[in-house]
Amino acid sequence: MSAPDAKRSVKLGVVLAALAGVLGAGYLIFMVGFGAVADAVLSVGWDGFALLLLYGAANFVLLGIAWLLVVPPYSWRNAVTFCWGRAVRDSAGDILPFSQFGGMVIGARATILRGIPQGLAFASMIVDTTVEMIAQIGIVILGLVILTLHLPGATSRIPMVQVTIIGILVAILAAGAFVVVQRRGFAFLERIAERLLPSAAAPAAAINRSINAIHAAPWRMAAACVVHLLGWLFSAFGTWLALTLIQAPISFGEAIVIESLLCAARSAAVFVPAALGVQEAGYALMMPLFGLTPEVGIAISLLKRAREITLGVPVLLSWQIAEGGHAVAARSAHPPAGSE
Repeated sequence: MSAPDAKRSVKLGVVLAALAGVLGAGYLIFMVGFGAVADAVLSVGWDGFALLLLYGAANFVLLGIAWLLVVPPYSWRNAVTFCWGRAVRDSAGDILPFSQFGGMVIGARATILRGIPQGLAFASMIVDTTVEMIAQIGIVILGLVILTLHLPGATSRIPMVQVTIIGILVAILAAGAFVVVQRRGFAFLERIAERLLPSAAAPAAAINRSINAIHAAPWRMAAACVVHLLGWLFSAFGTWLALTLIQAPISFGEAIVIESLLCAARSAAVFVPAALGVQEAGYALMMPLFGLTPEVGIAISLLKRAREITLGVPVLLSWQIAEGGHAVAARSAHPPAGSE
């Protein structure tokens, strides 16, 4: 298969996955009752939704700081750069028809627009993603422990929990392999690029040098991991807050269980744009474990998506404006041949 054909196949796969997710979400809403879901969503009120937006913006900042920690020197400008880059990354993954990988690339591109060298931008994104994966494993294990204490025997009788346990084992192996690839694999890819694609050798070398520099300060990676762990706990707080606002409160520990199992499900559906359908099904399946109805779970999912769209659209517009400014500046600096 040629490269253009492979690219078209990937795009078709993403479109089909998104379509399947939309249909699945629609089917769930139809089955549990549109009226019940709408009532739950509307019960949050405008004040409550504004509070959810404030939470979402704070989450961008927290995760941006985690990214910043692996990329010294630390400054206010860099803090703004990586917080904005993280907002672009998450907004692209949540709104645009891309997988999570597409959002990561766009987020790195956003930091480049604000002066971060290309090699460092992509290297730090790779390391930050790895550290976030490690923190995610920790929060999923914590969620399983809380669930076991809350519902003894749940790990042996709930299929979703059993799948999550298997997923944790796979994720641990994957995280270890990813770290090894960062330490060893990029040097190998750099040598291949030098022989086969000389034009790609310089970017590969820059990424390899930046990754080695980041790994040379493991305490920075450890600090980023701690902040990412706080970020996952903050995600659970967002679920707890949304449930409280719609008058369906649960304990914070139960919110950790819900969010940890959901993030495991979203990770398994990494190629499904915005985890369409997966997120709705996950919330609907987990809410009854804590005495809530499936329609409450779907309402929480819809509130989450409404928050992501409301915040994400202006973030992506700001990214497009920055891209346009960069293109104009590049054209001015290097006018076409023959122009006056």
